[in-house]
Amino acid sequence: MRNPSVWIASVVLTGLFTSALAQPVATIQSDTVKAGPYDMGKMWTFDTPPKEYFQKTYQFNPDDKWFDETRLAALRFADYCSASFVSANGLVMTNHHCARESGTGVVRKGEDFNANGFFAKTLAEERKVPGLFVDQLVQIVDITKRVQDAIDRAGSGAETAQLQEREFETIKTEYANKPGFKGLELQVITFYNGGRYALYGFKRYNDVRLVFIPELQLGFFGGDPDNFTYPRYALDCSFFRVYDQGKPLRTTHFFKFNLNGVRDGEPIFVVGNPGSTERLKTVAELEFDRDHRLPYITTLLQNRSKALQAYNVTAKNDSVLNEIFSFENSLKAIGGQLAGLRDPYLMARKAAFEKQFKTAAQKKNIPTQTWDELASTTAELRTLFNDNTYLAPNPLVQGELLAFAQNLIQYGELAQSQPQAAQQARSLMVPPALKSRQLEEAFLAAHLAEAQTVLGASDPYVQAALNGRSPKEAAAYLIANTRLTNPQFVNELVDRAGGISSSTDPLLALAKIVTGRFVTANGRVRPLQQRQAVLRSQLGRYLYDVYGTAVPPDATFSLRINDGVVKGYAYNGTQAPIITTFAGLYDRNYSFGDKGPWQLPARWKNPPAALLRQPMNFITTNDIIGGNSGSPMINKNREAVGLVFDGNMESLPGSFIFVPDANRSVSVHAGGMVAAMRYIYKADRLVNELTTGR
Repeated sequence: MRNPSVWIASVVLTGLFTSALAQPVATIQSDTVKAGPYDMGKMWTFDTPPKEYFQKTYQFNPDDKWFDETRLAALRFADYCSASFVSANGLVMTNHHCARESGTGVVRKGEDFNANGFFAKTLAEERKVPGLFVDQLVQIVDITKRVQDAIDRAGSGAETAQLQEREFETIKTEYANKPGFKGLELQVITFYNGGRYALYGFKRYNDVRLVFIPELQLGFFGGDPDNFTYPRYALDCSFFRVYDQGKPLRTTHFFKFNLNGVRDGEPIFVVGNPGSTERLKTVAELEFDRDHRLPYITTLLQNRSKALQAYNVTAKNDSVLNEIFSFENSLKAIGGQLAGLRDPYLMARKAAFEKQFKTAAQKKNIPTQTWDELASTTAELRTLFNDNTYLAPNPLVQGELLAFAQNLIQYGELAQSQPQAAQQARSLMVPPALKSRQLEEAFLAAHLAEAQTVLGASDPYVQAALNGRSPKEAAAYLIANTRLTNPQFVNELVDRAGGISSSTDPLLALAKIVTGRFVTANGRVRPLQQRQAVLRSQLGRYLYDVYGTAVPPDATFSLRINDGVVKGYAYNGTQAPIITTFAGLYDRNYSFGDKGPWQLPARWKNPPAALLRQPMNFITTNDIIGGNSGSPMINKNREAVGLVFDGNMESLPGSFIFVPDANRSVSVHAGGMVAAMRYIYKADRLVNELTTGR
């Protein structure tokens, strides 16, 4: 799953993943490796739709109306997923895993959507989800020159960011009162790290009501073991409806369902909002991610997930379960990225593109010292990484209380040097409300163990924290003896001059040691990061100057259209079929003895024979990333043939490079969704709407 969800394969964490194109290290001669034609991906923008490319690649000639209608039928689902209109009555399609939080938010007493799902048999039964919205992109304006002119007037990196934000706000204020823009949600979208900018105007719909969501066991069938794999058998879909002035929205912009299936080799287009890619990063930056950033995040998430799982054995809290799903899904995704960065062939391809880019830039008299400066700033960031990350006051890193102790130390120093500023921050000095002492100890113990491993047993902070104890023993001692959970004690410390600095509380004593080191490191890191942002923006401009729109920009959770074809692939010594069927769902269920995560709800236990041969999931070569969850799969006729919900393991390096040979997107088949509603859920009203569009 691309958004909130699921587990981790140890093979990913140990870096043993190998792309289908990878070669044994000994056989790779980096100077002979060439960049692939689509290493930078296929996430095309609607600002400059790829008409000529589609014609050349697929002999398909979509006109402006085709792209406009496609854009207007697509939606952004809240601020984390994609969606689309699929009927003239405002019916909206997205993933089950996108709807899990919002959908279950309207559960009433005695109901359990995770166990039983939900279907509104009538319009009156559709339930409004408080706070949920969908956005439709209706206006696009190129503002590149205005923003770049403002940035060019800047001096330092910090000033660049300030001038940029100021110009963004000026432009939004100016357009807010223009015809065609009034009432729209305005957002500035950055492309090519600053090579281009656009103002997007969204029509926001705030009355969104739940229509259908399957049981968790169907939306999440196979759980972590099947996550980022294929063949898949998940009914990862849900349906909502947009209302306008209390009635279902009437719209002509929607994707009508096509139940006839997809053909091998057929062109397919994904329309959605890919979250974030980093394909423009230099090799030096990618090596930094490989050696420092991603291993750190991987260890952090792995240990915090273990702590949450141990806690939830007795707590059995759905919110904690969703948090675990999110951590584990991130672990698998980040583990795949890390394995890709450790793949010498993929890194050689990135180096080949960088060399090719530099050569092309030199021919246009573009200076190449930007790459050198990025390398030097990255080298300096390596030396600061440990103190700036492992010692940061972050509740996820250290637990709530040690992070709070560090904030108190910084507040105490501020109170002495800038009393007025400290007074403004006084209301924030409140003890955190702990979810549980067990979790707090587990998070702190994990942090101390990580610090011991990375900083070393002789490090002054580690020695002070452990004081001869194990990380687990030290965490238990510190939590048992601190008084920072007591509001009265904290208030006395904060209100008494010098109270914080003179306190002997063990967590405050530890925070005194660590805070200075973090502040010093962070003080050096911030200007380096600001400088890197400027340098990346320069590279983005160069990329656009050299390649134009032939190379699409990185993902920015903005609307894109990407192309691919229905195509199987070789895996594990066999061949992956382009389509799976419901018969495979039952084979998986029977083969695992109807045990989790492959068990089925009671209503699914005795299926009609007609269901078994119906298509369920299918694969294509489309370029997707997190944020694309809920994106519709459409054909040349702008018909919905599927719903994106996952990618295979080979797609995980897609954060930094797109390798279509084995990269596959996994979707729920349109015919499979309708078959489940027809044969299992008896959702005739929804079946009729999806099959007729009315």
